[in-house]
Amino acid sequence: MTTLALDFGTSNSAAALWQDGRIRRLSIETGSDTLPTAVFFPSDKGPMRLGLAAAMALLQGEEGRYMRALKSVLGSGLFHETRMIGGKRRTLSDVVTAFLAEVKSRAEAEAGQGFTRILSGRPVHFHPDPARDAKALEDLTACYHAAGFAEVDFLFEPEAAALAAHASGGGPQGFGLIVDIGGGTSDYSLYETSGAKMKVLASHGIRLGGTDFDHAMSMTHAMPWLGRGSSLHREMGAGEVPMPNHLYVDLSTWARIPLLYTPDVRNEVAQMVKLAIKPRLLRRLAHVLQAELGHEIAFAVERGKINANAGREGARVDLSCVEPGLGVPVTAESLEKALRRYRAPLREAAAECCRKAGIAPDRVAEVVLVGGSSLMAMVGQEAQALCPNAALRASEPFTAVVDGLALATA
Repeated sequence: MTTLALDFGTSNSAAALWQDGRIRRLSIETGSDTLPTAVFFPSDKGPMRLGLAAAMALLQGEEGRYMRALKSVLGSGLFHETRMIGGKRRTLSDVVTAFLAEVKSRAEAEAGQGFTRILSGRPVHFHPDPARDAKALEDLTACYHAAGFAEVDFLFEPEAAALAAHASGGGPQGFGLIVDIGGGTSDYSLYETSGAKMKVLASHGIRLGGTDFDHAMSMTHAMPWLGRGSSLHREMGAGEVPMPNHLYVDLSTWARIPLLYTPDVRNEVAQMVKLAIKPRLLRRLAHVLQAELGHEIAFAVERGKINANAGREGARVDLSCVEPGLGVPVTAESLEKALRRYRAPLREAAAECCRKAGIAPDRVAEVVLVGGSSLMAMVGQEAQALCPNAALRASEPFTAVVDGLALATA
């Protein structure tokens, strides 16, 4: 019985299998090796849409609920709370199960065979708290079973990437470090190659990824234009109070955006508009919640981040969906200021992986960058600073993990 290899990611997912002595990636998204990990439930109770179709439904203004970064809520109480989604009461566990069931169906149609066994990638740690970490793995395992898989096994994502890096050849002998920066976590594996053999010596991970980078960018570049940092008149007596920050935290967090689209939150903001020192900013926030524009803003922030990181001239966060002509420039300096606090955790996590392996960072001969968020310049800079004698190599950012998983099934 063939085992399906699946990289269920925070931002993107990919499927593959080992067939006829080689890796065969499965197109679970039309014309692509990767599927955006996103769903859209139409308000008219129509069928759930996945990936690019989900994003298109959102951007074309269809009525419904768009959801992304669902992996980030594994292990939390939020994962099992019921709420109205697409005209039906569902839990996020139900949503993840439906996503995985559809991925299974697409993979089977593409491969021309059924799958009852799966090898799934997983971060080294879903959460820093051991109890929540174990609960997240339990949640994900239950979703795989509910989606129709009888046998479920897991492999650390950076260890899968190490298998793929070794199989691709061309790297130096000795010690190598995988730096896998995904949407929700940063994971590391230190391995040793000797001839045709490769051995993983240690793995480590932290809960930090591309969605955190997006959050920081949104808080600094977009949310001030919706009233973050402004003040309200006191309801009773003279003086001012700062605008509550929790609304902006949720509006800047991919998985929490839909939770703001409730009558209670809209009424709360409507009252704040009346008390605002700068009512125009709060009216923008009220419009965003009423028109459910949170994900459009998140996409605009993500595009601004990517363009600024690539050094493209005129990079900006385009907020014209909120107000015609509204936009915020993103410069190399403003990008660095927004993300600077993540440099130290990224370097320290890589250093901890080296410590666990008992290998000094200056003995690392090669650093292999994996994951979509590894394309951020600061990731390579911090890895190179830690491992000054290492050659820096970019692997396939979105498929190295699934390739390694397919190799592991062999």
